[in-house]
Amino acid sequence: MTVRFGGVKPLDGVTLTYESGLCGLIGPNGAGKTTLFNVLSGFVRPSSGAAHVNGTDLLALPAHRRARWGLRRTFQQEQLVAELSVGANLLLARDHLAAGAAGADAAELLEFVGLTGPDRPVGALTLFERRKLELARSLAGTPKIVLLDEPSAGLSEAESAELADAIRSVPERFGALVVLIEHDMGLVGEICETTAVLDFGRLVTSGPTAEVLNDARVRAAYLGEPVA
Repeated sequence: MTVRFGGVKPLDGVTLTYESGLCGLIGPNGAGKTTLFNVLSGFVRPSSGAAHVNGTDLLALPAHRRARWGLRRTFQQEQLVAELSVGANLLLARDHLAAGAAGADAAELLEFVGLTGPDRPVGALTLFERRKLELARSLAGTPKIVLLDEPSAGLSEAESAELADAIRSVPERFGALVVLIEHDMGLVGEICETTAVLDFGRLVTSGPTAEVLNDARVRAAYLGEPVA
């Protein structure tokens, strides 16, 4: 996968293979992580590349059909409507999906993420509660791939741990592949089975998370340590 903006390549020949479960996508700011999510979800057109899932090239589908196919994502900037209730925000997410994609109902989704009060206005929620609602929205219908972009940013350690417990359960509960962008390496190490690392738009390494986090190149990218 390559993305060019003039002479800049936010993604430069990145090849990744995701099979199942919960996968981390890490790297310094500007490494190309969110650009990859934007390509997959239809906000950015790549200069070259494809995204094959069980014989389907997602990039050949328009963005709205990718959502109906089962691609979900959250954003660093919230996509909630503050004036509407918790339940109404969930219904908005479902309105974009195919009529036959029933999946879990609103009550089940709220219970799964540990959020109460479907009639409460979103504007009255705490940051932690809004993050829970964003996760619930990404699970509406029948998700096949869920892209989570820094869901724990700004949360306390205890809140991050609670949210991580919910995210960890998504593959088994919903049968979906989860790809997680995170800067909290403790969270990544705890819940991600495999992890890929980007830096300057290129793939540094990928594999079992414990091995990746101990890779000297990864430590150099994050901590500035020299590579032996």
